Amino acid sequence: MLEQWGAQLLVVLQVLVIISLAFVLSRLVSRFMARLAARYPLPQELLLPVRGGLHWLIIGVALIMVLERFGMSATVLWTAFSGFVAVAAVAFFAMWSVLSNLLCAVFIFSAGPFRLGDRVELIENGEKPGVKGRVLDINLLYTTLEEHRESGETNLVHIPNSLFFQRMVRRWNGQAGAAEPASRVVAEPTDSPLG
Repeated sequence: MLEQWGAQLLVVLQVLVIISLAFVLSRLVSRFMARLAARYPLPQELLLPVRGGLHWLIIGVALIMVLERFGMSATVLWTAFSGFVAVAAVAFFAMWSVLSNLLCAVFIFSAGPFRLGDRVELIENGEKPGVKGRVLDINLLYTTLEEHRESGETNLVHIPNSLFFQRMVRRWNGQAGAAEPASRVVAEPTDSPLG
């Protein structure tokens, strides 16, 4: 029984020593960075991230050492951490398209590059014609266009909102038969001294 208490007391003492050393090392690094900043004209924009990064590195190493004292392997911890980071990265990239469309929907609603009833055309490359139609619906993920074919056939096209910010867009106001672009130049008054 005394042997068990001695082993547990030894682990607690080791943890206290690790925490104390991490605290002292963190203070020494902070003082070293302050002296370095006083001696050399280093910008604060460089010193703050370096100091913060070293501080968190010391805390991370101390945490791993403490967990090792309680029986956890550093290899297992590193594997779990890297697995978590990999899953988070995959989830972020999987959601990137959806998040991009949501953000672009907010921009479409707030900036109003086009409205319901306008005719829009996504221009592929240069002047190559792309998808053209009347805007029927704008929701958080895509915009629905009613496309009229030369054969008289009507199609509904769902375009992701992010495409409206990746390609050039031509817009016409009003009904589907309007042929005049919405962005026309208004003539300036002729009573200016230059004209």
